[in-house]
Amino acid sequence: MNQLLKAIIASLLPISELRGGIPIAVASGYSYLAAFVVCVIANILVIPITFFILDYLHKYLVKISLYKKIIDKSIEKGKRGIENKIGTKWEFIALMLFVGIPLPITGAYTGALIAWFFKLNRKKSYMALSLGVLMAGIIVTLVVLTGSTIFRIFVK
Repeated sequence: MNQLLKAIIASLLPISELRGGIPIAVASGYSYLAAFVVCVIANILVIPITFFILDYLHKYLVKISLYKKIIDKSIEKGKRGIENKIGTKWEFIALMLFVGIPLPITGAYTGALIAWFFKLNRKKSYMALSLGVLMAGIIVTLVVLTGSTIFRIFVK
């Protein structure tokens, strides 16, 4: 399988998102810029897909215990991080930062789930989530760049 396709798939998966995609692309020989652009775009595509699933398929999927367990856990984790900002002028920034700081369970999927759960304005949510993905992409790319530079220094 093409290595770039692997990076795209990793960027689309809820577990890795672009935190996995960018390192895969860079390790496969793609430039940092190409890895960043491709993986950020792939991860942003997750947002409308997640909203579609939640808007139209959630009522059927919630009957599946694994799906319900993952959704419940994600909502609880996300609620703790953003709940006190909902309905305030900080809502947009809180959602963007929640997605933008690349920690476990803080990506586009969980951000879209939180926006859907709290019935946030969809246009503002798309923008906050997209900016969060962009921010996470920059951070991950810088970490990979720094890590590979440090590795090269110590290997020589």
